[in-house]
Amino acid sequence: MAEPGARESRAGASQPRPRVIYIMGAGRSGSTVLGVTLGNCSELFYAGELDAWLARSGLPQLQDEPRLRFWEGVRERIPAAAPLFGRRAERSIERSASLFRVRSWGERRALRRPYREVAESLYRTLSDATGAPVIVDSSHYPLRARELQRIAGIELYLLFLIRDPQSVVASFNRKDVAQYNKSTLTTNVYLWLTHVLAAWVFLAQPRQRRMVVRYEDFAAAPAEVIGDVIERVGAAAPLPDFSELHTGLAFQGNRLIGTPTIALSSPQAGSGARSPVTALLQAPLGALLARLGPVAGGRG
Repeated sequence: MAEPGARESRAGASQPRPRVIYIMGAGRSGSTVLGVTLGNCSELFYAGELDAWLARSGLPQLQDEPRLRFWEGVRERIPAAAPLFGRRAERSIERSASLFRVRSWGERRALRRPYREVAESLYRTLSDATGAPVIVDSSHYPLRARELQRIAGIELYLLFLIRDPQSVVASFNRKDVAQYNKSTLTTNVYLWLTHVLAAWVFLAQPRQRRMVVRYEDFAAAPAEVIGDVIERVGAAAPLPDFSELHTGLAFQGNRLIGTPTIALSSPQAGSGARSPVTALLQAPLGALLARLGPVAGGRG
């Protein structure tokens, strides 16, 4: 049976399709550390949040010399992307809220084909430039994943990253870090919208090319979770040294990518106050998400 939406490709049939691991889910769920860890496996390149590539006109978030040189080379090899540079695609295609912007639906239809063509070219260019057959994209957005499902020129694998909603809400509530914050109620609404859309996209993906990754499982047993993921994508990659992970040349991510190396540490029991509002609002959604599979780390 054909994969859902696998209709469009500009590449010749003789060219191998890059495998793309797309990390989907809510922000503040640990996608950067998961992406960095995967990027330390041979055959895998962690590209960061590639949804920002068009929005930032190909200019990376951090501008150290090796990163700038690498991403400038990528941009030069995709001249067709220039007309899409800016935030039009982000607003009309990628963001979950774009579904409710009726006025942008016409622009959405007009942009979808060139958007998919540029996305395919970007993955192919990254695979060629790095020699990695597997590109890891931690862009989060379910609607971006939905567009990628319709590109025949890539082999897409979805990782639905889910974290305890109490931890996500607490992260968005923080005001002592240089990141935007949200109120408890706003974050709960955001989690509902993001996770419902992500579940819809996830279930449309062939089972053999999708996995749920629970952040708490990954933090507690990274070898089991990462081992399951790289086996799923068919990569012959040994596990990395979890005590010394190189962050590489990611285009965009959280503040971790500004540190040359990071180490995974054992999770500590949560000591912060738990939100009764979050517990009440997220209980039905949690029951739905618990039914999704297969789950990396040996469950389901």
